[in-house]
Amino acid sequence: MTAKQDIVFELEEHPFAQYVRILGKGKNGSRPLTREEAYASMKMIMAGEVEPVQLGAFMMLMRVKEETREELAGFIEATRDSFQLPTGMAEVDLDWSSYAGKRRHLPWFLLSTLLLADNGIRVFMHGAGGHTSGRIYTQDVLRFLGIEYATSFEQAAEQIKQTNFSYLPLEFLCPKLHEIIELRPLMGLRSPVHTLARMINPFDAPNVMQGIFHPGYKSVHQEAAMLLGQKNMAVIKGEGGEIERNPDIVCEVKGLHEGELFEETWPALFKQRHVKETELQPERLAQLWQGEIEDEYAVGTVTATTALALKLMGKAHSVDEAQAMAESLWSNRDKTKYGVN
Repeated sequence: MTAKQDIVFELEEHPFAQYVRILGKGKNGSRPLTREEAYASMKMIMAGEVEPVQLGAFMMLMRVKEETREELAGFIEATRDSFQLPTGMAEVDLDWSSYAGKRRHLPWFLLSTLLLADNGIRVFMHGAGGHTSGRIYTQDVLRFLGIEYATSFEQAAEQIKQTNFSYLPLEFLCPKLHEIIELRPLMGLRSPVHTLARMINPFDAPNVMQGIFHPGYKSVHQEAAMLLGQKNMAVIKGEGGEIERNPDIVCEVKGLHEGELFEETWPALFKQRHVKETELQPERLAQLWQGEIEDEYAVGTVTATTALALKLMGKAHSVDEAQAMAESLWSNRDKTKYGVN
């Protein structure tokens, strides 16, 4: 080797680089990940084997193209496989995600889940909070109902055994996904984690409720759930993106019944729309439950959302029967519960 010859060091490619390249190779060279590739890439992310710059690039490339049902199924499988679940885990009837937060109306759907729990349905709720300004989130509102959220799978399982309800924040359920969701203020955009977190169903409940904001995501949720072998699920464009049926408008539902795809339309409960709340006061949730205030829109929301779950679970066989059953459950609720002394 002469003094004039250059010494070239060839750096070894990072193992995760292949997945960034698949997504970002250009208009003609890029393609979606296969289900197997999605699984492998998310497995590396869950294990902390990805550099921050790779993670940011990967998530934003996925955001631009939007995730396919195969990619979503692979991501969910890898996420589930990363969990360390307790032995003797509690059985759950209904998985309910809460990741959007509310800004126009209070989260009346919380009363729907408690109404179901009070009538023997074991509900596991998971979600995240604080990632979008101007919204109120479930884990911050629960205290107004006198409910403590769980901080571990074990505590969640015990709460379900005791009360048929538990809420476990994503930061305790899956710290890595929570870390990625918290990047939203930095990136300025949501990532695929907002979609897959809604679908992780960690307790493997046979019934799953999901709410989305963008209607186009309903089919992706529905078809990914089918790939994953989910038995019963329903996804709606919920109020604010949460699993909450707006009783003022028609609700289009997509989902699975015994593993088969279905679509159905639920009519509005009211002929005229209600004026939105001027100020969100979480204490009104307990006041409505205890019968201290009257609010036609709120009660309509609670019963309409409850009805969706009842029909999904086979407790009712028609839209009208489900709505009548939900209204009966609401009328006969124990009004002494869910308040702060």
